[in-house]
Amino acid sequence: MDIKDYRAGELEERFQYRAFLPTKVCHAWDMSDAELTDLLGKADRALGELNAFSQLIPDIDFFIRMHVAKEATQSSRLEGTQTNIEDAFKDLSDLEPEGRDDWAEVQSYIEAINGAIKSLEKLPLSNRLLCETHAMLMAGVRGEHKQAGEFRRNQNWIGVSLKNAAFVPPHDEHVPELMGDLEKFLHAQGFFVHPLIRIAIAHYQFETIHPFLDGNGRLGRLMISLYLASERILAQPALYLSDYFERNKTAYIDHLMAVRQGNHLRAWLVFFLHGVEETARASAQVFRSILSIKQRIDTEVLPSFTTRRQENAQRLMLHLYAHPVVDVKWVSQLLETTANTASAMIQDLVKHGVLKEGTGKRRNRLFLFTEYIALFK
Repeated sequence: MDIKDYRAGELEERFQYRAFLPTKVCHAWDMSDAELTDLLGKADRALGELNAFSQLIPDIDFFIRMHVAKEATQSSRLEGTQTNIEDAFKDLSDLEPEGRDDWAEVQSYIEAINGAIKSLEKLPLSNRLLCETHAMLMAGVRGEHKQAGEFRRNQNWIGVSLKNAAFVPPHDEHVPELMGDLEKFLHAQGFFVHPLIRIAIAHYQFETIHPFLDGNGRLGRLMISLYLASERILAQPALYLSDYFERNKTAYIDHLMAVRQGNHLRAWLVFFLHGVEETARASAQVFRSILSIKQRIDTEVLPSFTTRRQENAQRLMLHLYAHPVVDVKWVSQLLETTANTASAMIQDLVKHGVLKEGTGKRRNRLFLFTEYIALFK
């Protein structure tokens, strides 16, 4: 099927409402479109550049944690939470009561991302892995009683009510078959579909099926990153599109709806590929900036510490790239030293402009690696 001939599906009559039944996607896709081919080339080159940078940076796992935290906060913001990236690294006790539910959702999302990436070592990207990830995503948060880790057995909808919904996904009896078709499409070898086109279509289809009662948006966006990692398109899970979708939220939602209502798949693919290219180039620039910051601190700041304190200073700096919001207790535990020694280490980094106190308090103070955090905003 040529992309221009795609028909998204049809409305199915149900009791007092109509649900959208999407067309299956596991088949060959032809693309006789010069603009899409050009966009694919640009997105591929941007991913290649990002891949190169991600393999140049030593101790990359520490830096990937910030990408994960950013994805968790931005993807959750699309669902209405207000947690920012600094809050994601704070303890629950450091937050105002009204922000704690949002913080818990972000923490569950971080656990789900990390758990899913680890699961890819032994499982393919599959419905089983998506269900396991969904269970982690919903653990301990507001939707935890909504059939966590299981495809829905009830009708859901997007909007204020079923009768007045902006969109009603397929009835739950169709979900297993549609998700089975989607899983086959992700791995089908009998025909060629460019991986970026494949995951763009798969993301649209997942959001249209809306297979879970809650958490579909976050899991569907995470599925993009998991696919790129599982297909070894990126050596490190360093590309997350939620920031692009959040900054273009209206366009993101409108493009998905336009496919369902008017078969405008091409426009969705153009939007998606622009997002991949823009996000990959921005992520590569972040890695350039990280290398610059790290080189400056390694050559100008760390040598100022005495030989006796050098090991602790280097160890703390490495962990600050993974956890850029700290207090005296955290540093003391990390370095296995006294509170006074930890406090002195923090104050030295404050003096050198690496850390800044972020609360304005005299007690229970938090210190932020602000220059580094700013790269992810």
